[in-house]
Amino acid sequence: MIDDATIIGRMEYGGHGERTGAGMSLEGIHHVTAITADAQDNIDFYAGVLGLRLVKKTVNQDDPTVYHLFFSDEQGRAGSDITFFEFPNAPRGRAGAGMVHAIVWRVGSAAALDFWAERLRDEGIEVERGADSLRFADPEGLAHELRISDVGDEPLVAEHPEIPAEHALQGFDAVRAYTADPEASAGLLEALGFGGGAGDWEARGEARGGWVHYDAPPEHRGMQGAGTVHHVAWASTPEEHEAWRERAIAGGARPTPVIDRFYFKSIYFREPSGVLFEIATLGPGFDVDEPLEHLGEKLSLPPDYEHLRERVEANLKPVSSPRQRVG
Repeated sequence: MIDDATIIGRMEYGGHGERTGAGMSLEGIHHVTAITADAQDNIDFYAGVLGLRLVKKTVNQDDPTVYHLFFSDEQGRAGSDITFFEFPNAPRGRAGAGMVHAIVWRVGSAAALDFWAERLRDEGIEVERGADSLRFADPEGLAHELRISDVGDEPLVAEHPEIPAEHALQGFDAVRAYTADPEASAGLLEALGFGGGAGDWEARGEARGGWVHYDAPPEHRGMQGAGTVHHVAWASTPEEHEAWRERAIAGGARPTPVIDRFYFKSIYFREPSGVLFEIATLGPGFDVDEPLEHLGEKLSLPPDYEHLRERVEANLKPVSSPRQRVG
């Protein structure tokens, strides 16, 4: 079993607090981080089948013996960034209370759903088609939903030779999490500027928005492992990041200090339903250490880890994206 201490240490949450002042808004979902047991298979599905771009191939900064892979749109922007820690041969996990159990993506039309239904079936993936949605799971069991979106947010699209731009994934719409008591999280979410209620909450900023939907949990206990979400991150401007930490404290959370992840800065805390939240800054970005046109092609190490390169590379199996294998 993979626990939080493996990745970011132990964190706790407190009770409800009073909502703090107005004027700040989180810019929707920054990224979602999950766990895989096989980096190359993971790349083949998310970059090869779903058509996302592998924008950063680096290591878990709390355990640099394993990969941390980032997939996103063509520019590597927050809002479409799904990331994976690779723990080789990790057992399959299962989502339970206090865990995100599904990731919801935006698409542009019913025709896009038709396209994805056919493409996924051709890859041997079972799909469930709704009137305005399509549900499926990746090869390790991580659930996804494609949903027709009419919001005005800029579509965040990656280029793929087999996927027409009008059918491509357009970034995150929501995450779905399990909780037995959705109202338990209301005080903290309100303190963080989320709007909504009754188990459906949106963080809406000037440019983007993203939802967290709470669902009744299954009877079984959740277990972190391959095919499960580790945490969901919400987007903050760099200037407001420290202020968001204070808001989280005022709302009853016990966040970590600000942690510099080089590509962005982060704070982490559990919300009262048990879901691990992160607030991450919009920048510096993935092109801070390699040019945009070559993102994800080589192993990138933040400066504090560069002296470990020889040892790190010896522990990692070489992997590549479909773009590197073309031609």
